[in-house]
Amino acid sequence: MTAAPRRPSTEEVTAAAAVLKLLADPTRLAVLAMLEREELSVGTIAERLDRPLPAVSQHLAKLRAHGLVVARRDGSSVRYSQPDAHVARLVTNALHHAEHLLHETPPHHAA
Repeated sequence: MTAAPRRPSTEEVTAAAAVLKLLADPTRLAVLAMLEREELSVGTIAERLDRPLPAVSQHLAKLRAHGLVVARRDGSSVRYSQPDAHVARLVTNALHHAEHLLHETPPHHAA
């Protein structure tokens, strides 16, 4: 017989809800999806998203404040990436779930 899963504390549930609120923004979710496989500068992210650099910078600041991205100085620029596999899995699972809602055969199943 397996033990019942540990019940998360109120603090853990509150922190998780805060993360999900951050992911509820399409720009922030798109940024995190881009950072899954590569480290990018704010300028590159803004260009790929076709969004103003100051807006992307503000989104990155929020993500960084909550530990969803990390920054590394590279000369005069800063490069952003995901901090760990937990963030990558969270983003991937959210996007895969969306594919199931939108497609008869989700693209991640066709690959």
